[in-house]
Amino acid sequence: MENKIKTFLLLGGLTLFLIFMGKVIGGRSGMYIAFILALGMNFFSYWFSDKIVLRMYGAQEVSVAEAPELHRMVDDLSREAGIPKPKVYIIPDDSPNAFATGRNPEHAAVAATQGIMRILTPEELKGVLAHEIGHVRNRDILISTIAATMAGAIMILADMARFAAIFGGRDDEEGGGILGVIVMSIVAPIAAMLIQMAISRSREYLADETGARLAHNPQSLASALGKLARGADTTPMQASPATAHMFIVNPLTGSGILHLFSTHPPIEERIARLRAMRSY
Repeated sequence: MENKIKTFLLLGGLTLFLIFMGKVIGGRSGMYIAFILALGMNFFSYWFSDKIVLRMYGAQEVSVAEAPELHRMVDDLSREAGIPKPKVYIIPDDSPNAFATGRNPEHAAVAATQGIMRILTPEELKGVLAHEIGHVRNRDILISTIAATMAGAIMILADMARFAAIFGGRDDEEGGGILGVIVMSIVAPIAAMLIQMAISRSREYLADETGARLAHNPQSLASALGKLARGADTTPMQASPATAHMFIVNPLTGSGILHLFSTHPPIEERIARLRAMRSY
């Protein structure tokens, strides 16, 4: 419940930030135009991103005969979650990772790399798949799209603000003046990104919790996360920053201030939370 409330508040913050920024830049018309543009881009992403990302990583759909154990786990977990069974894909990559995609539970897919199936025990793999099924049940893809729409609109407004500043900007009571425009054009994209990343991290915590309940064993997911973190370091994945948030562990590395822009919570914190949970 805590992560759901946090997500709601962060989405609300993005919305209010968008409205405030439109006022600072100088009027609502530019805000409406930017929001419509961002909505159009993310509408396309929402309907077609699953196909794009699966193709991007060379994911191949597998039949029950080709991957019986994987299908059995996805089937059992989907039934436990009360959602239709997602399609099952395997990614030909040695880096251990997995993700879920699809615009809703009726049009979902779960993809696992070859690497993850080699290093995890069956119970650990079930915990990972439960995490991904949790994302599907919690409609995290929809929430991520809404967050991306708001952040995208803010970034477009920031570009408009910089353009306005170059040509003199506005300096009237309706807008925030040229100084306000310049400040917002710099601060807004950073703030929007931080909020979007915070939403992503909240959904990861929630998917961990949901997955632990679906698998009836939080310890297996905790153990899997430790192995995946080490595996991602030793066998890096060629992943796009635009899709990094989809994976169960971040395929991109970074330290220091870069953690602020991470789409994933610290692995140590995720493991500690799972270790503190009781089995169901």
